[in-house]
Amino acid sequence: MKDPHHPAPGEITLPRVLAALSDPIRLGVVRLLADGRERGWGELRAPVAKSTLSHHMKVLRDAGLTRTRQEGTRCYVELRRADLDARFPDLMGTLLAVAGAEGVGGDVTAGGTGTGGAGGTAGAAGSC
Repeated sequence: MKDPHHPAPGEITLPRVLAALSDPIRLGVVRLLADGRERGWGELRAPVAKSTLSHHMKVLRDAGLTRTRQEGTRCYVELRRADLDARFPDLMGTLLAVAGAEGVGGDVTAGGTGTGGAGGTAGAAGSC
């Protein structure tokens, strides 16, 4: 499968980043990824359907917030923190601190490594 498109660092725009982070689920995913770990989609737990979480992941990737890669049938995602910090100094740190203090996106968690089941897990069905 062809790797998904990721905007170059210079193509990441503030309006797209802020629009992507305006949704609590997407902000929760970013908060979860802020620890610097790459995570499999099957680890993500959110109170939405798999298809909805997949849409949220695409919005984050298209805005330049995350980098997604596919390995076999599994998809992995990581926060593009270095690119974001270089483009918008202090923005991510401030947004993550405020979101954490207010509990925004706190219902997005990391579970096991499975790719299916209940609880809004998202696996790699199809493409990343």
